[in-house]
Parts: sequence; structure tokens; C-alpha cells
Amino acid sequence: MVMSTHAQAKFEVQSWEENTYEELEGDAKLTRASVGQAFTGDLEGEGSVEWLMCYREDKTADFVGLQRFVGSLGSRSGSFVMTTQGSFDGSEAKGSLDVVAGSGTEELSAITGTGAFAAPLGSTASVELDYDVE
Repeated sequence: MVMSTHAQAKFEVQSWEENTYEELEGDAKLTRASVGQAFTGDLEGEGSVEWLMCYREDKTADFVGLQRFVGSLGSRSGSFVMTTQGSFDGSEAKGSLDVVAGSGTEELSAITGTGAFAAPLGSTASVELDYDVE
């Protein structure tokens, strides 16, 4: 049995461009956000993510997205894509991450893994990823 490696990192949002693509009842809406990130820690590099969000009238939201990471993970370099899914309670976004099978490149070409993130409004987000590289 292979033991997963546990990685911990932080990310800062470098850019955030969000646009409404559909207005819903009341103040609810559907939006798309293009976000750039800078990672430090066990994940060292740049991230970019496209999130689709559904905001409710109370300004809370659920979201799904695809996130690409480019840089190094531990001693290996390359890139990979993760699916993200989560919710925003008005003060913090939390969610899960899953590495997309077959999306890795270079030394990360055979990566698999799952993780989670927590991003309080206006501060540094934390990320945890349990991964294997064949």
C-alpha cells in the first residue's frame, strides 16, 4: 500500500475578475471569476482558477471550478489541474480539491490526490493536499 504525502501551502490572490452572467430572483446571481494566485509552502508557484458561482440573496454562495497549478510540489516540478468545489458563508470560502487524472506534466505527470482549502475574506488562504506520484 502506498502512503500519500501530505502537503501544506498558502496562497495569496494576485488578481480577481468576476462578472455576472445571469441575474436571478432578488439579489441572487450567477457569476464567473477568473483568479490568479501565488502559492508558497509545499506548493510553490502560480495558480489560475475559473470559478462559477451561485450567489444567494444573503450574499453567500456555492462554487465549482477548475484550478491549474504550475511550479513545484515538494522536490518535483511541473503542473496539474484540480477540480474545486465549495461554499462561501459571507466571510470565508471553504472547499475540496481533487487532482484531475492525467492532467499532470513533467515530474508531476502521474500525480493523484485530494485536498481542501480555506480562504477567509481579505487574508491568506490555506491549502492541504494529500497526493501520490507514481
